Amino acid sequence: MTNYTKLPAVLLLEDGTVYHGKAAGKIGTTTGEICFNTGMTGYQEIFTDPSYFGQIMVTTNAHIGNYGVNDEEIESGDIKIAGLVCKNFNIVYSRKQSDKSIQDYFQEENIVGISDVDTRSLVRHIRDKGAMNAIISSEILDLDELKQKLADVPSMAGLELSSQVSTKEPYFYGKEDAKNRVAVLDLGVKKNILRNFDHRDVYAKVFPATTPFEEMEKWAPDGYFISNGPGDPAAMPYAIDTVKKVLEADKPLFGICLGHQLLAQANGIRTMKMFNGHRGLNHPVKNIIMDHCEVTSQNHGFGVVAEDVRNSDKVEITHVNLNDDSIEGIRVKDKRAFSVQYHPESSPGPHDSRYLFDQFVDMMEKK
Repeated sequence: MTNYTKLPAVLLLEDGTVYHGKAAGKIGTTTGEICFNTGMTGYQEIFTDPSYFGQIMVTTNAHIGNYGVNDEEIESGDIKIAGLVCKNFNIVYSRKQSDKSIQDYFQEENIVGISDVDTRSLVRHIRDKGAMNAIISSEILDLDELKQKLADVPSMAGLELSSQVSTKEPYFYGKEDAKNRVAVLDLGVKKNILRNFDHRDVYAKVFPATTPFEEMEKWAPDGYFISNGPGDPAAMPYAIDTVKKVLEADKPLFGICLGHQLLAQANGIRTMKMFNGHRGLNHPVKNIIMDHCEVTSQNHGFGVVAEDVRNSDKVEITHVNLNDDSIEGIRVKDKRAFSVQYHPESSPGPHDSRYLFDQFVDMMEKK
């Protein structure tokens, strides 16, 4: 285990709020939009979720690192968060299956964090003031210098980030002789989504974010999947165009998270930056078509404009959030296309919503 002495560190928010703590991970400086996740487990899956690219993560669970790091428990090739804020950064871990400590993991991946912060106070502040940029540093403690660096960080609104986390070359996942084939538009896809397809005898070909519909269609897939990912959906005209062409061709389509927002955009429905977003493993959602509720895993800072959805003659609402009545699912009328704002593949989180993958497979098989 790496020898480690906790040095002082500072967290500065865009509104001037300051928190002092101890260095966690690499000694350095990092910036990004600060957000919080209410999940009690699954920190490694959260850290490697591409949807968090460019964001500083605050974990509300008091202990991070207590069960170590396992190389199998990842949702992408490396850590995607820009930085970490936590209460207790536990370098000593207890799980036999773990390969390394969280400190070693963060140092290997060049991730800067801060621990020993009153995260309850911080989350209450973000909840009341809304999403904002922040800077963490364990090498610069001068607040004036940190304010200058923070001023150069762009707002998440208007940023196109998916092309930065997407695969650069197409690749395959699953069994080549599977019953069905799905073309995955990789905007930051999680590995557990691909696992869920494989478990349902679906062979996936994963395409880079900017791949045109015509190129994907050459593979003759049975359906199209539009993945989750980071950034502002309104800043992604290339992906909106691809979704429109899938709809025009009347191909089966399933979207998750960012894919949900892009399906809305393709049908003339606006998206917007949320005040805080939804991030956690415990968000209640009602399926109004099936009249049942499910506990869901969520991670998004953008959403669809509810008024536009309710006034649309192209789509109908399938799911609503029981906390704030936001739109959690839609389907396109007279098309084989639907999407949800949350993460039915979970990892981490409950498995209440995995029936949506079965519905998509059924849709692909009814040709």
